[in-house]
Amino acid sequence: MKLNTLLFLLMLVFVPLAGELNIHPFANTFRLSFGTPVFFFFLLSIRHIPPALSGVLAGIAVVAFRILLNHYTQPGLPFEELLTLHGPTFFYYMVYGLLFQVLNINAEPYRALRVGILSVGIEVAASVSELSVRWSIDGDFWDIIKISKVAFMAMIRSFFVLGFYNMIRLNQSVQHEEAQRQQTERILLLVSDLYEESVQLGKTLSHAEQITRESYELYRELQQDESLKDREHYARQALRISGQVHEIKKDSQRIFAGLSKLIDAESGVHYMASQELGELIIRTNSKYAQSLDKSIRFTLDVDPLLPKLHVYTVLTLINNLTANAVEAMKDNGRIDVSIRCLPGKEDIASFSVTDNGPGIPQRKRETVFTPGYTTKYDEEGQPSTGMGLFYVREVAESLEGTIELQQDEEENTDRLQTTFRITLPLRKLTEKGR
Repeated sequence: MKLNTLLFLLMLVFVPLAGELNIHPFANTFRLSFGTPVFFFFLLSIRHIPPALSGVLAGIAVVAFRILLNHYTQPGLPFEELLTLHGPTFFYYMVYGLLFQVLNINAEPYRALRVGILSVGIEVAASVSELSVRWSIDGDFWDIIKISKVAFMAMIRSFFVLGFYNMIRLNQSVQHEEAQRQQTERILLLVSDLYEESVQLGKTLSHAEQITRESYELYRELQQDESLKDREHYARQALRISGQVHEIKKDSQRIFAGLSKLIDAESGVHYMASQELGELIIRTNSKYAQSLDKSIRFTLDVDPLLPKLHVYTVLTLINNLTANAVEAMKDNGRIDVSIRCLPGKEDIASFSVTDNGPGIPQRKRETVFTPGYTTKYDEEGQPSTGMGLFYVREVAESLEGTIELQQDEEENTDRLQTTFRITLPLRKLTEKGR
């Protein structure tokens, strides 16, 4: 509403000013000015304020401005003569605004041809109303030639304004679409992180269930073992452990249920084309590399025959590996992302991320997937958590998949090519029945 009020006030200022840029096509007091296209533009832009009201107030503003201007530039002219000279202009803007509202031009401003034709008709009708008033004053009647000139000028002005207006709207739409895309990407990445945690929580639940069962079995065995001293004490202790773990499991189940509900609520899309997913990963990590002042070239290789894949699983796996590769680079390099079927096995998906960074020392390759392993340190020398690759392996294995590390020397360079490749059953990544 504030924007509409501001536009309305600007209209009352700029329409009278633009009206001073004019021509007199009929060698009389009737003028064609830039006030009309400016007024037309504001009527297209303003919402929730009746165009008829805009027409009345704009007409008053134009007449008042012209009278005041002539009063100071030609101080000898009486007010009645100035009102006779400029007063008919009020009827032009009044009729223009009234017809604009009656024909409901703002209902579909994007239909340029409809709006353009109607606006030409409105301007001609408004001009006829002004000419009629002037005829009643000075007897100079309008004819078909005058109306033809008015219609021709109206056509030029209307479609010029429409073109300018639609260019602005198109730019706004592009900006809005870009903002929406970025917001969607942020949500997808956030939910993929939540999905990653839900996988880990699901594994914790299964462990808690196993511990509860084993503790209860231990309790029963202790009760039946008559040779053990203080067996009642140990049995009660085992039962107490079983009960405590069971409580932990119930709390974890509540958290898991809430997390799953949150993932479903925040995620409008569960499955996406592999090309879109790959482009999202490349785009996100390109921005990440730029934020770290690194010059990294990304390539994407996607099998176009792949069905739509589960967004959060793929993001959890590939985005983690790609971000790791970005962080491992010194200053510049190349990262290749591949999403394809395993050669000769169309039911197995293969994801790989290859970089030509510093590589991983031979002695540490066996420990890269263990919790706490890291090669990344912050500016203060503090290591990262070292859980990224561990999480990736856990998620991959929970989906009956595998992850492997391969490292080779890059041809004609002194760099190493490090590849992390994940293979998963395709059925774990696609919608049921597809």
